[in-house]
Amino acid sequence: MNRMILRSVQVNIPYRMVTDTVLGRFLDWELNPEVGFDATALDGALPRDFERVARAFHEKGLRVTCHAPFLDLCAGSPDPGVRRLTRTRLEQTLRAVAIFRPVTVVCHTGWDHRRYPGMREPWLEESLPVWSWFAEALRDEGARMMIENVYERTPEEILECVAPLREEGVGVCLDTGHLTAFGRDPLMRWIRVLGPDVGQLHLHDNHGESDEHLAPGKGIVDFRLLFEHVLQTHPVPPVITLEPHQEEALWEGLDYLEGLWPEAWVDH
Repeated sequence: MNRMILRSVQVNIPYRMVTDTVLGRFLDWELNPEVGFDATALDGALPRDFERVARAFHEKGLRVTCHAPFLDLCAGSPDPGVRRLTRTRLEQTLRAVAIFRPVTVVCHTGWDHRRYPGMREPWLEESLPVWSWFAEALRDEGARMMIENVYERTPEEILECVAPLREEGVGVCLDTGHLTAFGRDPLMRWIRVLGPDVGQLHLHDNHGESDEHLAPGKGIVDFRLLFEHVLQTHPVPPVITLEPHQEEALWEGLDYLEGLWPEAWVDH
């Protein structure tokens, strides 16, 4: 069962950490990667570097997902320079996507009510055209864009970004650790409000005070509740990514999930 779950999930790996040793482990253990890009990777890696890593994943038959850069980026920023930089990083990401051929690309909105007090409407007005363009460009590459909750306090704050972009195939990446550490609504309400818009899950745990990235089962997230209710709108599992920050957390999380994995998902 543990091996079956391993084949069914993605495991996060920042591209800047992809050494020959790490790549070898992903290939030996047949881990489906969620490759994360940041400024260092996008500015420093040559196309042939991306091609070598992507070829190794594809030849092994692994499913690839990607995570777009997010640090210091915000498509809805009131500063046009920040918006230009965000667009540039997304354009660079598209070139990597063409090589890695992921099924999904996860994006952060950059919204934070503490940084943009009273600016929600103008922030959305600047942000949505950028995400619409990026989602359409990703769809042309065969990938689906997923918007991940980070500092959003309520599911409505994510839905305001996703609902106008449904025609472009945009879905929600529901991050259990972020909603527990930064959200103010309980898990069940996030599930009810977002429902079928959830196309991906990021699974990690914490104690509700900070983004600890613990293995599932090591904090207070109710993963049993999550799986029971996501199953109602997803008879086939959505894309699921484990986000361990230490290797042992990967195996601990898999052991924990083995007892919760819905029977209906076993053959998928």
